Amino acid sequence: MAFGSVVQFRDVLGGLHLHEPTSLPVPNQLLPRPRLVDRRATLAELDAMREEHALAGVPGTALITGSAGVGKSALALAWAHNVRAHYPDGQLYADLRGHADDKPVSPLTVLGDFLHALGVPIELIPGELAGRAALYRTVTHDRRLLVLLDDAMTAAQVRPLLPASPAGVTLVTSRLRLAGLLAGGARGVYVDRLDTAAALDLLRDTLGAERVDREPEAATELTELCMRLPLALSVAAARLASRPNWTLGEMAAVLAGEQRRLAVLTIGDDMAVRSALDLSYRALRPDAARTYRLLGLVPGTTFSGGATAALADIPAVEARRLLGILTDANLLTDTAGGRYRFHHALVRLHAVQLADANERAETREEAVVRLLGWYLGTAARAERRLRPYRTGLPRDAEPRPSEVTDFGGPDDALAWLESERANLTAAVTTAHDRGRHATAWQLTDAMWSLYLFRGHHLERLDVERTGLAAARACGDPVAEGKMLGRVGLTLNALGEPDEAAAHFNVALDLWRRLGDRDREAGSLRRLGVVAAAQGDHTQAITRFLAAIELYREERADRKAALALVELGGVLITQGRGADAVIYLEQARPGLAKVDDEYNQARLEIMLGRAHTNAGALPTAAAHLHHGLAQMTTLGSSVGRAAALEALGELAQKSGHREEARHHWEQALTILNDPTTATTTRLHTHLASLSEAATESADGQTGGARAQ
Repeated sequence: MAFGSVVQFRDVLGGLHLHEPTSLPVPNQLLPRPRLVDRRATLAELDAMREEHALAGVPGTALITGSAGVGKSALALAWAHNVRAHYPDGQLYADLRGHADDKPVSPLTVLGDFLHALGVPIELIPGELAGRAALYRTVTHDRRLLVLLDDAMTAAQVRPLLPASPAGVTLVTSRLRLAGLLAGGARGVYVDRLDTAAALDLLRDTLGAERVDREPEAATELTELCMRLPLALSVAAARLASRPNWTLGEMAAVLAGEQRRLAVLTIGDDMAVRSALDLSYRALRPDAARTYRLLGLVPGTTFSGGATAALADIPAVEARRLLGILTDANLLTDTAGGRYRFHHALVRLHAVQLADANERAETREEAVVRLLGWYLGTAARAERRLRPYRTGLPRDAEPRPSEVTDFGGPDDALAWLESERANLTAAVTTAHDRGRHATAWQLTDAMWSLYLFRGHHLERLDVERTGLAAARACGDPVAEGKMLGRVGLTLNALGEPDEAAAHFNVALDLWRRLGDRDREAGSLRRLGVVAAAQGDHTQAITRFLAAIELYREERADRKAALALVELGGVLITQGRGADAVIYLEQARPGLAKVDDEYNQARLEIMLGRAHTNAGALPTAAAHLHHGLAQMTTLGSSVGRAAALEALGELAQKSGHREEARHHWEQALTILNDPTTATTTRLHTHLASLSEAATESADGQTGGARAQ
């Protein structure tokens, strides 16, 4: 029920809206129901597992194992669709990419996606694995969920993703027998190759019974050449379906020749799949075949029409047409949001190998550079929508395709950044690894609003450290200084002020050498923030005043206003509320000149705290409620928590202890992060209320005894 509290507090200013748990979103993430032939015995085994665990009142977990291409994923999906009515609270799906050509997906990433799908606002999701896992257990407690985890590599990758509810069930597919899961009570389900009758049925399902039964011997030979593997059979059948004049005997002869060619390179099941993929690939028109090869170069896990257009240097409408052809050929799968992914890890590997064999190194590099340019151009455009006052964003990439995605407004821009987060992160790493260091740091810089509004602090730190390394590698001191500031801010947010200060000091020296007084002031301001967090108020005030002076000399009014807001916060901490109001009111004109609603809301909250400190309580309340309303509209969890903390302080000073407790508990629920300094303060506030209540009770008891 704790999660329900998170939802209701978002609209506290517009009237408190209470929602029952049934109003929470019901995720429906299962991929479409696949074609499934036979498997009746295995489906019955899964049914028995589900019923046994339901009777015992414990979560059910099934580990479905078998060789590549044997149909593990199809079986799991088909069964999930069969029983989904028993799990009305939702179905979650994740491709763990255990056997992809790049690294497996982290459970940290999957938990973030699952929690968001279950209704947790992104800004409230903890940054570390332990915090996400704990919140996931809380959110899934007593919910009737079905979870499908496809292509797992290790038990450790799976364990944090198992829901806590005894009314839930989890399916895990893997080529490996994950002993750690089996030891923990998972039911092992082995999927073997199809028998001959079932393999022939699969062919009939695609080609029609008449065509298959017309050539029974050739049909049987074809199933054996495909080793009775569903993936290989499906690809071969799709090839035949597109060539109605081919006989099954002709296909079997071609497939046999293909396998002889591959025998020196592959063995067993992989050879059957590879040969079937080669036949499907060779049936493609040249433009579709080229696009298929190039898609193997995509650094992320999914790709859109826009990304494909940039990669292949073709119009977006043509890219979407070719993606449809590749999907019809069973090489790609379309997913939500107009994105595509490879049908199977082996298919992606097949595309990669074809690109290496058929495209010149220069061609491959040009394609990747176009894709990176598209990501950079689109991310920069999204950043300008979200923070139009920012300067210095990249406006020219090398080379950049003309069809960069545009956005109708800030909400669209933020949604795109979030949906492409994994691809953008992979693009930063790819750019740096390929020596495209300028693209890497500029892309990191363009992702700033994503992190400002949505957090993702641990992922953010990895990306920004790569951005810093890239800036240094390209020998650009301005880029290095900007990335030092980014990394320092993230470290400070993660509770590492000493390391943050070290980065800010390096940046400060760099800006002074370059004679960039505006950015020198920025480093001084950030060092002031760190000093304030460390409790060195004198140093913080010195830093802020120096920054304000430099900003005013450079006519950087907005930045001077930000330093004034932070200076006001230190003065409040010193008990100098009236002085703080003077400086804070000086900040208002600088922020009013630009479209910066977030910092305007910060100013309102700080003015509320200052007036509380100075004893002007009605004025304080007006500022704080205004600031809370603005932060709620912006969707900033940190900002809402700051406003609620300040409202609690106001209530305590007014003698309303229970109201103060209510505000502080709300703030803790919203933050849901035990590592922040704000969380520590809130616990201290609540402890002081408990101590005061205990002392009051003891005093009353003592008075009663005296009587």
